[in-house]
Amino acid sequence: MGNTFLSTLLAAVPILTLLYFLAVHPHKDKLGRRHHGIAAPKAAFIAAIVTILMAIWLVDMPVSSTLAAFGYGSLFGIMPIGWIIVAAMFLYTITLVTGQFDIVKSSVVSLSSDRRIQTLLIAFSFGAFIEGAAGFGTPVAIAGALMVGMGFRPLVAAVLCLIANTAPVAFGAVGTPIITLANVTGLPESALSAMAGRQLPFFSIIVPFWLIATMVFMHKGKWKQVIEVWPAIVVTGASFALTQFAVSNYIGPMLVDIVAGIVSMLALILLLKVWQPKNKFYLPGEEEEMKTLEVQESQYSRGQVVKAWTPWAFLTLFVFLWGLPQWKTFLNSLNFFGLKSIYNIPVPYLDQLVFRGPPLAKESAPEAAVYALNWLSAAGTGVFFAAILSGLFLRLSKEQWKLSVVRTAQRMKTPLITIALVLGLGYTTRYSGLDAILGLAFTKTGDLYPFFAAMLGWLGVFLTGSDTSSNALFGNMQRITADQLGLDPVLIAASNSTGGVMGKMIDAQSIVVATAACYEDRNEGANAVGPIFRAVIFHSIALAVLMGVLVMLQAYVFPWMIPTYTL
Repeated sequence: MGNTFLSTLLAAVPILTLLYFLAVHPHKDKLGRRHHGIAAPKAAFIAAIVTILMAIWLVDMPVSSTLAAFGYGSLFGIMPIGWIIVAAMFLYTITLVTGQFDIVKSSVVSLSSDRRIQTLLIAFSFGAFIEGAAGFGTPVAIAGALMVGMGFRPLVAAVLCLIANTAPVAFGAVGTPIITLANVTGLPESALSAMAGRQLPFFSIIVPFWLIATMVFMHKGKWKQVIEVWPAIVVTGASFALTQFAVSNYIGPMLVDIVAGIVSMLALILLLKVWQPKNKFYLPGEEEEMKTLEVQESQYSRGQVVKAWTPWAFLTLFVFLWGLPQWKTFLNSLNFFGLKSIYNIPVPYLDQLVFRGPPLAKESAPEAAVYALNWLSAAGTGVFFAAILSGLFLRLSKEQWKLSVVRTAQRMKTPLITIALVLGLGYTTRYSGLDAILGLAFTKTGDLYPFFAAMLGWLGVFLTGSDTSSNALFGNMQRITADQLGLDPVLIAASNSTGGVMGKMIDAQSIVVATAACYEDRNEGANAVGPIFRAVIFHSIALAVLMGVLVMLQAYVFPWMIPTYTL
């Protein structure tokens, strides 16, 4: 537009439109009650139309390329993202219809009936492990479903899982975000891993406190009820943080969350053998029920408990296996009677037609747009195999198989539509350059850039729904800007990933995944997107600001925290 402010403002219109209709726009339901924010599919559809029009008008993107970018993103939203959620819900539904989840619930209560402890164990530690193995929304879906099955209200479960899924994200999916960052910047992977491992452990200690405080205050509790479980919070956070630091600095990014999640779970379980909170924290109206469950725990034998947890053990095994690069490569090499396990499909009217140039890239080069239909190596396929194996192990009847399929399909219809629309919107902003215009605005901040480098990562994840995608989008620009300002490129590039993790809880994709996992009623879930967004936005901004402050301190006050490396 010939004006930096006006160009930035107009480039933000698609995102502002989505936020407005998700969280602000007033409407009345069938009973005449007033709400803020319309149903997620409608909000995403309106925002998608606005995004397409802005791409065509503001940056003169050809209509054919604009629609191709939107279609590409929508397909990616269904496969692999939506496929992960469908498969996870299928496994969860199998445990419900067979009654095994009641035994799982009872076994967790036997560790502690205190809801604060359960939140630490499931949302933070177990969620971090799943993040490390699969990423891309899987931990929010699985941990959220578990918590709802345990009796948490859907809104509470969604908010807590979104907040918990922050500190592990930079090392998620077997280190994919850091590996991608190294590829696009040309910086050493080991140095970027070490740098992220010298930033995120501080938040791995903070987030468990933050998580429990949020849970307590959502139920109108007091600070005293947060402080009561400080031993559990400290053990959970510190064990995770120390492991996260050690693995990221001395081994590499691939196993950070997997090992740290296991260590954190074991540390908390061992603590519970010798310590329990003096006063239990229950959800409103459930005190008698939980006390009854504590008594009933002895009804289940060790064999029954092991059997009930076996589907989740299958899930853990398959998610971990499907996350290994070597296994992915093997699966992608398979061929079944002429049917390939992966199809790389160049997107018509888009592939090699968009050129990304400086400062987003070292030199102007065409952008690939190839849709990879990796139906066998996709993380969702691993989860699906775990569900099928679980059903066979639990000996489901024909009626139970049918019920599991039908209930899963009914539950996932609306979320899949929303995820497709949101990813279509995100890919349109990416290939049109609208998100690059927003990102470039952050490079005008001079000496404050270390702070805004983290905020740029936050913006990238909010726009794309993925720390990996944010690193691919802004990683090289972060390095170029660091070189221009005389800042350490490893510090600034790593902060794109570590700042980005704080945006994970507010990106539309994650919130829709959370509603799909936590709400049985798809219409209720679609209407819950706005309230969930409003509930987590403060936490996201506050944690991102804290990360920005940490990056500033490491740049100007504690430069010794930056690892030594050679280019």
